[in-house]
Amino acid sequence: MAEISDNLKWYESRLYTRNLVPGVAVYWEILRRFGGIEYRLWDPKRSKLAAFLYNKGNTFPFDTMTTVLYLGAASGTTVSHISDIVTGGRVFAVEVAKNPFKDLLSVAEGRGNIVPILEDANHPEKYERLVREVDVMYQDIAQRNQTEIFIKNSRLLKPGGYGFLMLKARCVDVSAPPSKIYKQCVWELKKAGLRFIEITLLGPYEKDHAAIVVGKEA
Repeated sequence: MAEISDNLKWYESRLYTRNLVPGVAVYWEILRRFGGIEYRLWDPKRSKLAAFLYNKGNTFPFDTMTTVLYLGAASGTTVSHISDIVTGGRVFAVEVAKNPFKDLLSVAEGRGNIVPILEDANHPEKYERLVREVDVMYQDIAQRNQTEIFIKNSRLLKPGGYGFLMLKARCVDVSAPPSKIYKQCVWELKKAGLRFIEITLLGPYEKDHAAIVVGKEA
């Protein structure tokens, strides 16, 4: 079993996170025991961060004590796996839609490191006093102004921190080639003072999606 971090491992070409709440599956995922410890299968078709790792993304700053701002938490599928990894840290999970937020609240039960926040990520001023500064910012929001939202929230990222933008090209411009959208996004992020680290396409798990990783200068 290849270990990426204390709570994240590869086994037989499949990715698993150590289950923070043993015996409980979040989205009917497979639970397996290795060495007496329970792990949850991390499905790249259900999580863009898993797809990033399956597609050989190199940057993974999530560890036991990491604090994370997650924008677009939805019902909490990826949030739950990050929660498994950052056991001593915190995941501030922002979601604006009430129905998936109810599911997110259920996921947070028994997971003391998830802080659900019912707010619009377009307005970080509404939750910045709660969040303050985080080690990692992760965004998965299918809106035309995805990049703008990411840049607005980057003020909550610590100097030396990392940002992950899961960019859905067709939401930005359905008529433009995705490659053009990706280049434009990277240019805007650099213009905002963020350091470009890498870009990873997420196909075949997610069509016309890319994971763009940036850093905030220390």
